[in-house]
Amino acid sequence: MTTTSAQEFAKERLARVEAAINLKEPDRVPFSGLGGDIIPVYAGITHHEFCYDYEKTRRALAKFNKDFPCDWTFAAGFTGVGVPPLTYAFAEYPDLSTVFGMFGTIHDILNDKCTRYPGRELEENCSPQFVGGTFMEPDEYDELIKDAVGFIAETVLPRICRNLETPIKAMATWVRMGMEAEKMAAFMQGVNEDMIKLGIPPIPTTLGMAPLDLIGDGLRDVTNVVLDIHRCPEKVKKACEALIEPILKVGLALKPFGVKIAFIPLHLNEYLSPKLYNEFYWPYLKEVINGFAKEGIKSMVFFEGRHDAHLETILELPAGWGIAYFEKTDVRKAKKVLQGHTCVMGGVPISLIISGTPEKIDAYVKNLLEEVKPGGGYILTTSVGTAPRETPIENMHALINAVEKYGKY
Repeated sequence: MTTTSAQEFAKERLARVEAAINLKEPDRVPFSGLGGDIIPVYAGITHHEFCYDYEKTRRALAKFNKDFPCDWTFAAGFTGVGVPPLTYAFAEYPDLSTVFGMFGTIHDILNDKCTRYPGRELEENCSPQFVGGTFMEPDEYDELIKDAVGFIAETVLPRICRNLETPIKAMATWVRMGMEAEKMAAFMQGVNEDMIKLGIPPIPTTLGMAPLDLIGDGLRDVTNVVLDIHRCPEKVKKACEALIEPILKVGLALKPFGVKIAFIPLHLNEYLSPKLYNEFYWPYLKEVINGFAKEGIKSMVFFEGRHDAHLETILELPAGWGIAYFEKTDVRKAKKVLQGHTCVMGGVPISLIISGTPEKIDAYVKNLLEEVKPGGGYILTTSVGTAPRETPIENMHALINAVEKYGKY
């Protein structure tokens, strides 16, 4: 692909995505591509190499994106799972809070307890796993409320990371992290250059979290935080309020680099009744989304699981606030509720891509788009953006071809 044609492709794809986000009809329904475990398999490398070898990972990402083109790729960055409190420990230092990518090398340097990596705790062809843990006691909520960043940095991180347990270990670890950050920056720069050559538009993305998820994922674990909302509800609410500012500070640290989207994956949403969701979860998530919006950044919220019980709360946000990406909620229903208010994303069950046939995929996409395409404001993708290693290659091509065939306006 020549430089000119790559630039034209990128311009077309970006216009397509932006039109959908802005609730308009583009020339075709935008397609957000797959990533995940299929990438190292397709590239002929182990998952260990995919999480630890920057050069092999860069080549794998380039090969995959070249052969499975899309309008918006998430197969263009780090390949591991993160330590949620790590970034927020540096909320007061925005120039540092953005450098901790999710890669196996960081897991090794920190020797953390909340993730497992291939070739380390797992077999070399397993996906990295987030296992979490309990790193804060219930009587420590007051400390979190008083100084969220300080408590996470000084108390929680040494409990999560074995190599931060003593001052001398910590000094050595931060030096190693600094050296590794240079390698990660070079890796990301190289990946961005590869995507530009492939005509894939750069859509700079930052990260956000729902405050209750940060407590559940990184501090108390999911079981304990659900118990806490009954045992000490007011403290949980105050802790969520205290975490809003650090979450926004970290997310906005990338604003000078042209960030347009804040990705916010939800975890506890489907486990809470509407009453509990509206009391402990939604008010604080809404503040995060509105905080990004005030800075000109739209959010892409991944509503994991079934979000049907909470669907209409999204209408409390300002029209055009961003993207609602649904895993199990039927996008046909969501589109009817949110038409003209929120860009809807999702729609194709990942199970269909794994176990279906090209013919079934073609028919499914045709029927789906007949219902959700009119009026714009829709991005087609799978229910989760990660394809397992056994996903048939012909099914991935069938999905791409079906969008091209039936997605035109």
